[in-house]
Amino acid sequence: MSYLVRTTLIGFMVGVIGTGLGGAFGFFIKKPSNRFLSSIIGLSGGVMLATVTFDLLPEAFNIAGEISTVIGLGLGALASAILDNIVMQSTETKLSIKQGFLKTGFLLGVSIALHNFPEGLAIGSGFMAESSLGISLAIVIALHNVPEGIAMVVPMKVGGYGALKAFLFALLVGTPMGFGAYFGVLIGEVAYSLIGFSLAFAGGTMLYITIGELIPKGQELNKGRISTMFAVFGFMIGIIVSKIF
Repeated sequence: MSYLVRTTLIGFMVGVIGTGLGGAFGFFIKKPSNRFLSSIIGLSGGVMLATVTFDLLPEAFNIAGEISTVIGLGLGALASAILDNIVMQSTETKLSIKQGFLKTGFLLGVSIALHNFPEGLAIGSGFMAESSLGISLAIVIALHNVPEGIAMVVPMKVGGYGALKAFLFALLVGTPMGFGAYFGVLIGEVAYSLIGFSLAFAGGTMLYITIGELIPKGQELNKGRISTMFAVFGFMIGIIVSKIF
């Protein structure tokens, strides 16, 4: 098996296993209360916010510099806003509460898929630099993808998607990492500036969806403070995960 093929397969496995493990959470959600769902969505929003703040953006700063990172962040948020608008216009009618949650899960899945590609680039480039670096990056990224998979399937389940459908969508969202690993090997060191910009772009998409969709949806499910408190708790967990791994 060639080095290119092996690294590409590793990228696919990391992406699919990471988001797949998170997506499997949907099988354990039967008939949860709104309070429980509000807590989980708030927790997911906090984790996502911390991932952007302490993982994606610092890495983008190191690779691409401040200006490219800020531009990438803004373009990512703008792309999410445009996609959000397209989804809203395609329905032509006001979305029901369930449809609104389904839209949130779909948008979050798209944003995760977008940032899985540059993370795949990082894995491929890491293996080109040193095998141990590539393996380390693969483990870290797989662990980071688990809470992202959870954050995606919960609103999809609330929106009426079956556990199997949500799980399969989570697996699909992980596949761009394999393509990223493939191109990471091909372009090697030249890809580093592109990786930084791509991470910032993905961070912008995730920031838009977390602030504009996940956190408000959590508060919509339960009018108390439970969603906000779990969002703070999730943010704390995200910090710990980013620093440990």
